[in-house]
Parts: sequence; structure tokens; C-alpha cells
Amino acid sequence: MTDLSGLEAELRGSVRGEVGFDVTARALVTMDASNYRRVPAGVVSPRDAGDVAAVLEVCRARGVPVVARGGGTSIAGQATGTGVVLDFTRHMNGLLELDPGSRTAVVQPGLVLDRLQEAAAPHGLRFGPDPSTHGRCTLGGMIGNNSCGSHSVAWGTTADAVRELSVVTARGRRLRLGRDWAGAPDGLRELAEGELARLRTGFPDLPRRISGYALDALLPERGSDVARSFCGSEGTLGILTEAVVRLVEAPRARALAVLAYGDESAAAEAAAGLLPHRPLTVEGMAADLVRSPAGLPGGGAWLFVETGGDSPAEARARAEAVVRAADVVDSLVVTDPAAQRTLWRIREDASGTATRMPDGTEAWPGWEDCAVPPARLGAYLRDFRALLTAHRLRGTPYGHFGDGCIHVRIDFDLLTGAGVGRFRRFSEELADLVVAHGGSLSGEHGDGQARAELLPRMYGEETVRLFERAKAVWDPDDLLNPGMLVRPAPLDANLRFAVLPRRPVDVAFGYPADGGDFRAAVRRCVGVAKCRTTTAAGPAVMCPSFRATGEEEHSTRGRAHLLHEMLAGELVTDGWRSPQVRDALELCLSCKGCRSDCPVGVDMATYKAEFLHHHYAGRRRPAAHHTLGRLPVWLRWVARTRTAPLLNALARIGLLARPAKRLGGIAAEREIPRIAREPFSRWWRRRTPRTTGDLAVLWPDTFTEHLSPSAGRAAVRVLEAAGLRVVLPPSRPLGGGVCCGLTYVSTGQLDRARAVLRRTLDLMEPVLRTGAPVVVLEPSCAAALRGDLPELLHDDPRAARLAAAVRTFAETLQRHAPGWTPPAVDRPVAGQTHCHQHAVLGDSADRALRAAAGLTGELSGGCCGLAGNFGFERGHFEVSRACAQEQLLPSVTGAPEGAVILADGYSCRTQLEQLAGVRGRHLAEVLAEALDSGNSGNSRNSENSRNTDADDPDAGCGGAGDAK
Repeated sequence: MTDLSGLEAELRGSVRGEVGFDVTARALVTMDASNYRRVPAGVVSPRDAGDVAAVLEVCRARGVPVVARGGGTSIAGQATGTGVVLDFTRHMNGLLELDPGSRTAVVQPGLVLDRLQEAAAPHGLRFGPDPSTHGRCTLGGMIGNNSCGSHSVAWGTTADAVRELSVVTARGRRLRLGRDWAGAPDGLRELAEGELARLRTGFPDLPRRISGYALDALLPERGSDVARSFCGSEGTLGILTEAVVRLVEAPRARALAVLAYGDESAAAEAAAGLLPHRPLTVEGMAADLVRSPAGLPGGGAWLFVETGGDSPAEARARAEAVVRAADVVDSLVVTDPAAQRTLWRIREDASGTATRMPDGTEAWPGWEDCAVPPARLGAYLRDFRALLTAHRLRGTPYGHFGDGCIHVRIDFDLLTGAGVGRFRRFSEELADLVVAHGGSLSGEHGDGQARAELLPRMYGEETVRLFERAKAVWDPDDLLNPGMLVRPAPLDANLRFAVLPRRPVDVAFGYPADGGDFRAAVRRCVGVAKCRTTTAAGPAVMCPSFRATGEEEHSTRGRAHLLHEMLAGELVTDGWRSPQVRDALELCLSCKGCRSDCPVGVDMATYKAEFLHHHYAGRRRPAAHHTLGRLPVWLRWVARTRTAPLLNALARIGLLARPAKRLGGIAAEREIPRIAREPFSRWWRRRTPRTTGDLAVLWPDTFTEHLSPSAGRAAVRVLEAAGLRVVLPPSRPLGGGVCCGLTYVSTGQLDRARAVLRRTLDLMEPVLRTGAPVVVLEPSCAAALRGDLPELLHDDPRAARLAAAVRTFAETLQRHAPGWTPPAVDRPVAGQTHCHQHAVLGDSADRALRAAAGLTGELSGGCCGLAGNFGFERGHFEVSRACAQEQLLPSVTGAPEGAVILADGYSCRTQLEQLAGVRGRHLAEVLAEALDSGNSGNSRNSENSRNTDADDPDAGCGGAGDAK
């Protein structure tokens, strides 16, 4: 048994990089994107090749295996191991050189592919291979797996793009691999030259043959290319420390031909015939993968055929030539880059989307990427479907049809002995089927543990023994990633689900999409790591805390892995009391971005609330849970006692505010927001409401009621102008009014949340009988009512009825006042779509309303970083500010002159005011002002304000909030 403390101490004394043997560091790398799980001894983040050599020396002396890991997106299990894991993403992640003249780049193994693409793009260059995980996969991982991507029909695999590789062998030799036997370890040339006949005849000739070692690259007619033969070796031969890679010229313009076919077999049979047109891609997918076919031509399957040219016209002409050559049901040629990105996103998200069948059943990798000759793809797919049917399994094929490579997730039962047995039988028969069609067990992601056991069926026993001899030349001690490729572990061993509890755990939320099973909710994360992207594209939100810290622990995947280990109980042994899980969730903003942006719909905000509920059951909670989590109680007390002016004055006295914030767990850097002198409902009671029109019930959320009643007053003005009759929900004189429970949910006070929500349902019961829309101005409250309410009170049918009645401000106008025309504002906008709006509610109605009012431009994505209580809690300020600096603040500071700063969420408005001195406004306020001004609304709102009290009743519905 390994002496972990001794190993850790020796490594700490030998390397300059970080050494992590704690529970969290190990738990984060027990899994990759495969079905497999292994618990490592520890994790080292090397700073340079010297650190790599030092780790190998220590581990060799102690007989401890070493596994190289990049982005952890491998699908066959090769990025997991029981020894020391080398994490290259922290330090050895640089682009060392880019030479446009020679079209080469020098990269470190931890460099994310997109960073290389971004650096090459200004020179009209790119790296050819581009897996769908391009935003988080690393060059080292791509070389280890010989990754390909959608453009391989034009630019080949990673092996085609490699010129030289610097590696450290298990015994510490530093080699520079290249052509003509450059860098070959002792004995490799003799081994290859003694097996020339086998190397020439024993390897299938097809574009996506990734399985096994590429020993045929050592043939003299292929340049005796040691670097190319190293590609796809999955970290079993040496540890990569640097690579010289080739770049290709990117086309100046692209067009996308989307070809529709009756079914996937028709699309597959057509794919090979399009290759003479020299397309950049020939990607295929069937209708059962696409949840919404919006934007796609009508059909049962599609080919995405991309063409390039020196001009848009040339690219389009080539795409149209492809369409004419294809026998299609329907077609579409897209030249607009944004529209192309939208369509490609459907394809790129398939690796996650495919993990759920259309009925919600789980589906898993294992046969993710086998490949056959492109001309045989149609016949192979028919046989593949028949094999699925014979085993009573379902799968959704998609992938690189032009290369004959198919991705598929299959609804294996990997939780029971019988299901695992079927998984093995199916795997053996499918391997035989692939070989019968002249194919390769792996066409992109490598063999790993998923397929290495079956390599004799593809290559025969003699060639597999040749692989073993090659491994012994490079790594005679079997130190590097043992159990992969040669002498493999069984394909049904080390399954990640085997350690989970056999019975469901007691939970508070209903988890309706997971059959009420928290284990199934946690299993949603399959490791595709879309949450690890370092930039949020377009309207995307996930995962702001990872982008702020760069730490796996603070990614959605990292937190999901820790929850998995918590349920497993092997590494994380404290269950719900685990400090490791608590600390990982500490910086989760509960933005819910993962709920929409994660391809498999992981909802970490809900998991966090669930965990905090159990973690603090019967225990002392942090002070912020009482001050911020019970904010509705304190604010109602202030309203009843009419002490808002006094408290506002005291909050501005530093000698009093500082200790108050410290006692309340509030960040010292934060200003305490001003409480409205007159709550919204008090203003409502002294006005004369409209008595005609269709009924609309305006929800007086805590923020609108006590902190920003100007938004409520403005909404009433606009809704009544649109012909609606506005009323407020019933309330109890002393028991308070309705509440969405948001602050209780976000702090994990779920028993209290349920009590508050049941009281709310009692109050809302007569409202629900009317069928009137319930208009909620605060996006986070609307999201809580639509999402958290029915999941927390899944046993109360009223919860679902209220959730269905909830409308945003814009949705209310769109659905219940469709004939109303908003006033013309005719100004540009800046700001940010609320993260909960993006994730739960959607913003199509808001976009339409802004367009109708002449508010032009796009709002940014991301999260403001305040996120309700998160940004106010002590210890969160730096992360909160970093999140705001990513998109929100730049969108405001870079706004055109006269732009309206929109921020429907109170948190977003507060963050803007406290960090930038700019007051954003709710869309209702902008429209109300335009109504009152009787024109475009330009006359009263042209100045920035840093100290305007927008809650002054005399301020009307306006207030400063625009860019100069």
C-alpha cells in the first residue's frame, strides 16, 4: 500500500508546482467524461519539464503510477488513475511562440485549443482539428488522444498537425520526437524494422483509425515519424511537455449548407459522395438528437456541410454546388456568421444533449466514436441500429459522417449487475460489427478503458503483443497510465456509478426531471466541462465563479464531482456535513446559468440549496443566512415601524455601519442599500386604481416592495396604459404578504422556505381561481416561483398552478395586451440580461418589447456577480467584482452616448451603482418615462447619477440611468 504522507512530502520537496493530496484535490479528478472512476493518490500541477521529471523520478522509486491530464474531457477513461495525476492546466498552459511565416506554433500541453485559435486568427491561420470541446480541451489531451473534430475531412487529425514533440520518458530521459527516427528511445527502431510486414498490412487504412498505437507511422515510406506515432498513445509512452504544431490557412469566408434527408442512413450514404467537392466539414445528426428543430430544414436527419472561399460569394457558390450535387429532401445555405454559430451550437452541444434520451432516460458513452470507411457508413448504421434493437437498447447517433465516425450515447443500465452484463455483451458484439465493416473501435477519443480490452478483435493477438512490446520500449516499468491500451483493465470494471448508494437519499426538492432521485440529479454531470470555458459566449452565463477563479473546484463540474464523491462516501466521508463540499459550493453564485447552459441541465443552484439545508440542519448557521436569508422579515419590520429614514442614516455612519456589517456577515466593501421611505404597497393603497380591463395581478416582491418601489410604480403605469386592470395579491395585516421564498432557498433554509411558500399559496388561492396572470418584475423572484416553488412543494398542486400563472413584465404585455404599442424610446441600450431570466424564464418577450419601443442593441450575457445575497456576504467581494468586470461593467462603460442602461434585476442595479456609480433601470421604468414625456423619452434622462435616491416618491418613475 502506498505511503501517501511520505509520497506527498517527497513530492513537495522535489517540485515547484502545487502538490495536492487533500480530499478536494483528489476528488476533483476521480472522473473524466467517461463511465469510469479511479481515486488518485494525489495531484501535482507542474510548472515546467523539470517538475515533470522530478515527479517521474519520485513515483518510479516508489512504484506509483503517473497519469497526465488536461481538460479532463476524455470519454474512454484515460484521464483517470490511481497514482499521481499531473494537471497541466494550471501552469504549463502557455502559447510559447507563433510564427506566421512557417505556420507553426510552440505550445505547452495545458494550453486550451481556443486560446491557440484566438492567437492564430489575426494571421489568417488556425489549428486544423477542432473537437466540440474546443473551449476547454487542451493541446496535450488532443495529442494524447489524437483528437479530430468536425474539420478533419479538410485538415486531418491532430497527428497530421504535429511537427515535433518534447517528452519526458518514465525513466527521466528528455526526448525531442520528429521524423527520421528523431528522438526515438533505444530499441524502437529495431522493433519497427523487425516488424515491417505487420506494420504494412496489419493496420486498417481509413481516415479515423485512432485505436491502438500508430506504429505504422514508423514505416520508412511514412518518414519514420516518431512524433506522429506518439500521437494517440494516451499518456502511456511518455509525458508531453511541449509541442511544435502546424497551422493551416483559414478560409476568409465560409458558408454552411444544411442538407436534410429522410433518415440518418440516407444522410450517411450521401456523405461520402460529397467529399469530391472538398468541403471543410460533413457532419451528420438525426432528428432524435435535436430537441428543437428551429432553423433546420424539414427532414429526419441532416448533414452540415461547410465550404470556404476567399469571398462570401465564393463560399456560397461552393455551398450551392454541394446542394445541387446532393439528393436531399430540403436544404438551407447559411452565410451569416451568427446564424452559422447558432446552428453549429446544436451540433457541438450534442455530446451533452445525447446523454439524455428524448424521454429523459439516461444515456452513457462507451461506444462514443467508432469509425468505418465512409462509403460503408450507411450500411454500418443500419446494422448498428439492428444491434441496439436486439439488445433492447436505444442510442442517438451523430458525428463526423464524412469521415465515417459516429458518436453515440446509449441508454445502458450501468447501475445493476444485469445491466452491466448487457453492456459487456453489447460491447463485444459491436466490436465485431465494427471490424466486419473494416472499421476502428475508436475514431477520435482513444481506447482508454472503454475499448482497449477489445483491441485483439480488431488487430489480432500478434499485433496487440507488438503494442505491448512497444510500450515496454518506452516505459519498461509500466509507470505511465497503466491499464490503458495494453494489459487493459476490463471494460466493465471501475464504473463510476458502482460506488453510489443503492437507495435514494432523503431530499427536500422534488427533482422531477430525475424521478425524485438526487443520485440521478448528480449523475447528470458527465464531465463534458462546458462550465470550464474561460469566456462566456453571447448570452451564456455558466460558470461565472470558474471564470473568476480558474479553479476546477469552483466549476459546475468540480462541484458535481464533489457531490458524487459525497454520495460515494469513500473519499468524502462526512456526507452532508462535508466541509469540502461546503467550501466548493461557497463561491457558487446560484446564478442558475448551468440549468440552461450545461448541455445536460445540471442545476447547481438547487443542489447547493439542498446541501446547505442538510449541512446546517441542527447547527449554527453563518450570520449572513440570518441577515440576508431572512431579509423579507427584517424589511417588513422596518416598514411596520416606519424606521427606514433612521436606518438609512445610521447605515451611512461608518463607525456604526462597520461593526454592524461585521456582525451580520456582510462584506466590509459593500454599502448597505437604502430602504425605501415608502414601500410600494403603501403607495398603492393611496392611489386610485384602474377599474376596467383584463385583470393582472402584480406581485410585490421584497425588492420592489422595500428597496426599489419605483420599478413597481412604473410597471403599474405601463400595464394600465396597455389596458390592463392591475391589482395586488391578498395579504394578512400582521402575517405579511406573499413571498417567493428566494432568500430562504438561496441560503438553504428550505423548511422555512416551504412554510413561507405554503402561506403564499393560501393567500394566492383565490387569485389562482381567476386565471389571471401573475406579473413578477424581479427576474430572480419569477424564476423562484416558476422553478423552486413546484420543486419544493411538489406535493401541492397549487404550486404548479401558481408557477404556470407567473409572467414577466414583458411576457404580460406580449400575451395579455397584444394590441398595445409601446411608446417610442428610440435609443440604444446597454446592460445585462438577468442570469435567472436567461436560465429559467427566457428573454424572447423582452427582446420583442425592446424592439417595438425602438430600444436597439444587445444586452450582455454573464452574471452581474452580486446575485442576491452572494455578493454581500463576507469573503465574496473579489469574486463578485470579477464577475461584474467580465461583461456587465464593460457593456456599460463602452455603451454609446445616450444609451439606456437596462437592468431588470435589483442585484444588477445595485452592482452597477456600487461598482460603477451608474444606476440601471427596469424596462418598466424606461417605458413609463416615455409615456409620461409623450415622446421618445430623451428629455429627462441624459445624465449619470451616483447618488440619486430613485425611491423618493417625488422622483416619479424616472431617475438617472443612462450613458453619456
